[in-house]
Amino acid sequence: MLHDPQSDFSRLRERAGLTVEALAPLLGYSPATLYRWERGAAKPRQAALVVLEELVSNRSAKEKVEPAFRFIDLFAGIGGIRRGFEPLGGKCVFTSEWDRFAKTTYSANFPHDDHEISGDITKTATKDIPEHDLLLAGFPCQPFSIAGVSKKNALGRAHGFADETQGTLFFDVARIIAEHRPRAFLLENVKNLVNHDKGRTFEVILRTLRELGYFVPTPRVINAKGFVPQHRERILIAGFREECEFSFDDLDVPDPLEGPKLGTILHPEDGSEKGPDKHYTGARGRVNEKYVLTDHLWKYLQDYAAKHRAAGNGFGFGLVGHGDVARTLSARYYKDGSEILIDRGAGRNPRRLTPRECARLMGFDKPGESRFLIPVSDTQAYKQFGNSVAVPVIEAVARHMLPYVATGAVSNGQHLQKRVPLVG
Repeated sequence: MLHDPQSDFSRLRERAGLTVEALAPLLGYSPATLYRWERGAAKPRQAALVVLEELVSNRSAKEKVEPAFRFIDLFAGIGGIRRGFEPLGGKCVFTSEWDRFAKTTYSANFPHDDHEISGDITKTATKDIPEHDLLLAGFPCQPFSIAGVSKKNALGRAHGFADETQGTLFFDVARIIAEHRPRAFLLENVKNLVNHDKGRTFEVILRTLRELGYFVPTPRVINAKGFVPQHRERILIAGFREECEFSFDDLDVPDPLEGPKLGTILHPEDGSEKGPDKHYTGARGRVNEKYVLTDHLWKYLQDYAAKHRAAGNGFGFGLVGHGDVARTLSARYYKDGSEILIDRGAGRNPRRLTPRECARLMGFDKPGESRFLIPVSDTQAYKQFGNSVAVPVIEAVARHMLPYVATGAVSNGQHLQKRVPLVG
């Protein structure tokens, strides 16, 4: 009979603030194995207990440090926006994400949270969201109904965000801002938001935020190409409870023409890569053959491109090499990988990026690193990275916003000089 192994493992797991599912990839064991340890059906490995003790110690140390600011992460995906702000001393106090696979990846990479991931934000009461200094949201864009607004205009009656944005996910962002009055917010969306619904969507969003009493400087479209080897344009909308000197105009963005090339994020395939991902590369570091396009798919993509070329269209695959910059990685990449195909030389079919390469392409991992945990299938991983943000862009924006957000913050050991008075 085992000597009550459950008490040690369960006690440590609970003190670490981790679910079994979130802990499994950190320890390198399956959830099924961890559940056996929980039940006392098997004795936990000593090495696993040592790792757990370290996690508990690290969590305790972090809890003793007063955060520079508290933030909430809405439409969180796999945490790309959070990764830009948390290292600057922020503490995430609320997370919302409805996709169960994204929640799995998020939990694996942010295992120390003292809150559960909330699901559908439309069903979350505003009072259940903690107070926070900063609201982060990569919200989906939807068209707004104009029927009710038009009627009120005709009657000369006032209308507000509740009328104009009701039924959209932006409405939930607005109601949370209206209730909690955070010091600042950062919203991220696709570049086409500006022209969505003939410009009406963007106009309603900006007007709503300003009518809520926030200073909203001119938003900025940023191309991630100066940070990562990918053409990826996204719009950033920042807002502040008090009028301040913040502007995106003086944000330091690297020259897109001088940005990194694809070779920096690809598997070297020469055996030099440390800790190769067993699912993506083999023993000698070669990319798994499953990522190479089949003869049938490669012929189909070539024929499809030729057909559209003949018709004068620009549709086709994107064949790139080590010295190139990729097209935008999309959530549909799992289907055929056509927007980013890695050239393997004459006579050889091209291949897709591996999920690890996608993590590097999006800045979740630095070149050569494999730290970001990917606990989901390739299909889900491609969707998650394609839907996410380029992390280095958010990191730059976060540093730029920090003096206007933090409460007496210290950044990288340096006291912030640029302060803006904010009503507490």
